[in-house]
Amino acid sequence: MNSEKQSGVFTSNKNSHGVPVTRVGLSLLLAAMVSACAWVPGQHMAMPPSLPVTTADNGDVTSDVPVTVKQIDLTLIRQIHAAEKNGTQATADLNLFAKPTAYKVGPGDVLQITVWDHPELAAALGQATANTRVADAAPGFVVGGDGNIQFPYISKPIHAVGKTPEQLQREIYTELSKVFVKPQVTVRVESYRASQVYVDGDVKTPGAQSINDIPMTLTEAVGRSGGFMPTADQSRVVITRNGTSYPVNVAQMLRAGKNPSDIVLQPGDMLHVSARDENTVYVMGEVVKPTAVTPLRDGTLTLAEAISQAGNLSPTTSNARQLFVIRQVPGDEPVIYHLDAKSPVSMLLANQFPLEAKDVVYVDNSGLVRASRVLDLLLPAINAGLTTAVLTK
Repeated sequence: MNSEKQSGVFTSNKNSHGVPVTRVGLSLLLAAMVSACAWVPGQHMAMPPSLPVTTADNGDVTSDVPVTVKQIDLTLIRQIHAAEKNGTQATADLNLFAKPTAYKVGPGDVLQITVWDHPELAAALGQATANTRVADAAPGFVVGGDGNIQFPYISKPIHAVGKTPEQLQREIYTELSKVFVKPQVTVRVESYRASQVYVDGDVKTPGAQSINDIPMTLTEAVGRSGGFMPTADQSRVVITRNGTSYPVNVAQMLRAGKNPSDIVLQPGDMLHVSARDENTVYVMGEVVKPTAVTPLRDGTLTLAEAISQAGNLSPTTSNARQLFVIRQVPGDEPVIYHLDAKSPVSMLLANQFPLEAKDVVYVDNSGLVRASRVLDLLLPAINAGLTTAVLTK
């Protein structure tokens, strides 16, 4: 009897400990999963998105601003194409296009003035020395800071600045005709030192380029600098003139049938060519290989190309319906573009959506993946707790 009671007591004790342990374990698991939703590991695009403005000491956001979300669809693509056409027209409207004009002499230029059949005048040119440096003036008549030159048998200074060599030739001929009978005069610029443009950035030989009798167009300046480097971004060329910067998209001009040679540089202009790695796009989230993607040589990069270079969407963890492009234009409000890429047909839109420098392409994860990640974190602790409870039963 006692043994049965003892046996019954034993059975009762077994049930009273075993059932609660199981129930406690399940309760802990459910409670942990519910509470863990607030701290799912990794990133997740919260909707509607917002940017924090002020934050408390404990990290809580006290005020924020909403971020606009635009859908990537055919309407948006058409708007982008229209804006690109307007951008090409805006470049054409800049005060950069001009017709090349004849070179005019400036201060510091060295002129070679030859009067044929009068060798005594050749001595006025001076003689080149063996230790002549590149920066030294070549033998000839140097145009002074006042814009004048002196020439034998001409009593008054000749003002040369602002005149072409042909105009100077006629003026010198008129003056020498007072001394010689029908003198044969030739005037040419021996050394162009009056004005320069400056080319820097992603060209082979950056530096100063002297303006000479060949019109200094944009293509001429790049050509004299050795051409674009393979890493150059031809869509981001900037001309700085009199403190104002003019962005020039050379690749877009060529696509629109505009000739960059129609852009004529002026003395003192600065021409800067950006490198492609200065304008990278970042692809992150649920892709096979998160990476920083550089644009092509013409500066273009579409959403489809960026996704492809990142190895495409992850087939196991990505939520193709939640593909985002996060963009912050300097001086403008941030904006998020959303594409539902569940259907392969959406790649037609992605292949027409152009990315810009410093864009962030983010692919969100699915709800099942987030729940799986929470379980991966909690199951070891729960199993350890259940094991401890069983062992101490």
